[in-house]
Formats: sequence, structure tokens, C-alpha cells
Amino acid sequence: MNASTTPSAPTAPTAQQVRSRMSDPVALVPELEELSGWLYRATGNRSVPRTTIGLIQLRAGQIVGSTYLTALQTGLLRKAGESEERIGAVATWAGAPYFTEAERVALALVEAVLTVPPAGTERVTDELYARAAEHYDPKALATLTIAIGQVNFFVPLALIGKPVPGVKPAEQWT
Repeated sequence: MNASTTPSAPTAPTAQQVRSRMSDPVALVPELEELSGWLYRATGNRSVPRTTIGLIQLRAGQIVGSTYLTALQTGLLRKAGESEERIGAVATWAGAPYFTEAERVALALVEAVLTVPPAGTERVTDELYARAAEHYDPKALATLTIAIGQVNFFVPLALIGKPVPGVKPAEQWT
């Protein structure tokens, strides 16, 4: 192979490549910071384990195709001490032996909310709701619902703004 056909080594990303394509939304809409804090506090009321919330938020990132949300939640779960087996199996949770029944119901709920069902069927069936109510008391079920809404609130920022995984927020917004 001569020099003209040798593949070049990857180059370091440019400053533009390590930035979001959007301006810092908190700088533009300062209320977002307070809202974000309130959502975090609402889901952190201890009625649902923080790990379960992380698992459903990771699954949401996977479903919507957001590398940023997926990498963010993966990192948070690792920091919390979750095993690589459980983190890696979230995408295929239904066939994986690593999750409790309560976690399975939570993952089924986030999939039901984010996946378009066949025509004429509802996303969250009465049966799925009943299964969730078997594992979560009313406060926990409301918290789980808010946690799904929390990640979904940030999906547009992740998909439109396209923040860069692993780059501190202060360093990546244009």
C-alpha cells in the first residue's frame, strides 16, 4: 500500500465539532435552570429508586436516538455503581435476566409512552397500568410518570441542540 492509499489517522475534533449546534438554552431562557432543578427534585423524592429512574431515562435516550442522553444516563448509572451487564442490557431488557419485575414494568412504561403503537391501540394499556400499580404505590407511580416526562422534556434540546456527549455544558454551547 503506498502513501496515497494509506488511510489517515483520525484527527482531533475541531472546536466546532465539540460544541452543540445551538446556543446555551439556559443563557437564553434562564428559567430553564430552575425548572430543571424542580424536575430533578420531584423525581428524587425517594418513592422510586434513583437507579430505576436512570434505567428508564437511558431507555428513553435509546428509543429517541439521542447519543447525548444515552451517554449521559450510562455515565450516571456507572457512577451509581450499576453493572455493565445491566447497563448494556437496557436496550434488550425484555429478554435480559438482570432486572427486577418493578424495573421491567418501568421500562415497559417508557417504551409504551415513546413507541408508536399499531393503529387503533393505546400506548399504555389498562393491563400495563395495572402491572405498574402492583409494583408502585400512587406516589411512586406519579413519580415514575414525572421521570418519563422529565427526560422527554429534554429530548428536543438533545435532538435539536445536539449537545456533545462527554463535553461539559459550559464548554459546548455555541
